[in-house]
Amino acid sequence: MLRVLIADDQDLFRGGFAMILDAQPDITVVGEAADGAEAVHMAVELDPDLVLMDIQMPNMDGVAATARIREETSAKVLILTMFDLDEYVYGALRAGAGGFLLKDVRRDELAEAVRTVAAGEALLAPTATRRLIEHLVGSGHPVPHLAARLGELTVRETDTLRLVARGLSNAEIAAELFVSEHTVKTHVSNLLTKLGMRDRAQAVVFAYESGLVVAGSSDPAGR
Repeated sequence: MLRVLIADDQDLFRGGFAMILDAQPDITVVGEAADGAEAVHMAVELDPDLVLMDIQMPNMDGVAATARIREETSAKVLILTMFDLDEYVYGALRAGAGGFLLKDVRRDELAEAVRTVAAGEALLAPTATRRLIEHLVGSGHPVPHLAARLGELTVRETDTLRLVARGLSNAEIAAELFVSEHTVKTHVSNLLTKLGMRDRAQAVVFAYESGLVVAGSSDPAGR
């Protein structure tokens, strides 16, 4: 059973999301927070598997709350926002959020997104997420100290990171590189450890900021 904490300053949204998720056979809502500070407190107290986090809230916004929750608990974070091209969302991804959803998400998409992020997979396949990162990273000029860190990765790990940044699943990466899914998981785990990243979402942001993947390029190799 996946244990979910919902953080949103609007009662109607909290109640609606709670009703949808509680109706799932494998998900239970363990708490509801009305602001970011309360979300952090409840995440530490209740130890949920995932926090469904609104991006703009009083007292502490979703970006700061995400960073605190990822530092102080093992909970994954899934961001909720009204607008996909939102710099706050980009900040939340850098802080460790596993992905984001628009608040007009369909019921089935919400439940599946919770399962995906709780399982440790980044919710990065939707075009909106890639467009958000490309828009905010912009020019594609690498940040020097980040680009230098690419040298810590093996060739295979670098190839894997490029494909992760394009939103490919482990199965799709395995097919692209002609290796097993287990090998892909090993590469992903190794590159996250070497780069000091918590999850795939942070790795995607790093891939763009380091210049490994160029904004607007459709080539998985980043050319």
